[in-house]
Amino acid sequence: MDQQFLDEEPKEMSFVDHLEELRWHLIRAVASIVVFSIIAFLAKDIVFHDIILAPARTDFLSYRLLCEFGQSLGMDAFCIDEIGFTLQSRQMSGQLSMHMLVSGVIGLACAFPYAFWEIWRFVSPGLYQQERNNSRGAVFFVSVLFILGLLFGYFVVSPISINFLAGYQVDPSIVNEFDLNSYVSTLTTLCLSCALMFQMPVIVFFFTKAGLLSPEVMKLYRRHAIIVILVVGAIITPPDVVSQLLISIPLVMLYEASILVSRYIRKSDLKKLNENNTI
Repeated sequence: MDQQFLDEEPKEMSFVDHLEELRWHLIRAVASIVVFSIIAFLAKDIVFHDIILAPARTDFLSYRLLCEFGQSLGMDAFCIDEIGFTLQSRQMSGQLSMHMLVSGVIGLACAFPYAFWEIWRFVSPGLYQQERNNSRGAVFFVSVLFILGLLFGYFVVSPISINFLAGYQVDPSIVNEFDLNSYVSTLTTLCLSCALMFQMPVIVFFFTKAGLLSPEVMKLYRRHAIIVILVVGAIITPPDVVSQLLISIPLVMLYEASILVSRYIRKSDLKKLNENNTI
């Protein structure tokens, strides 16, 4: 659907007209978030029991798959028998406030593709024809990478981090009783951070197009990037090799994919430049 708007020629509009059009795009984007938030609010049992609180239970899908993987190697060390913490709500309106907050976050996540499409509809007519041609499919790729990042954060990063933090103790006499706000904040922060991190190929695409980045620069700093990824993986995961690899390998692959994107864009631009010089 965004293809239709990319192909349209930009029309001359006054500043007030631009503001009016932007207002309607924002209204539709916010409306989509509100609609999904209301749906999430009404589906309380599914949202909290099956989604938000699922990583806090031992029957979570990621824990089961990790256990099966360990058993296939003849090891039971990867099986999680218990999650060493309890959740509490210490404020009178704590659960209601968290219900509303979680509904808003899920509404934002579900409506993101449409909301981004609305913003893109406003921005794209102001681009030159060549810029619009270069950015074809932007809505699709941004949306897909956002969803993949959310899934990676939810099924990989969050359960590993939650399980590690739940079992970490400075002294056996201290019992982990986490506040609901702390748990939800950790979960949503990890998921949304991964969703943003997965936008790396798109960011690299536009930076390469703008001449601000090149595959040579990314290759030059590849080792630095890998070290940063390993450090981040070591911080948010338990101190074992398997957990760190589960986090680090996909991020390294994402960086390598970004190098390929940058290389493809550079070759494409050089080819077009040579063709123009030949004519």
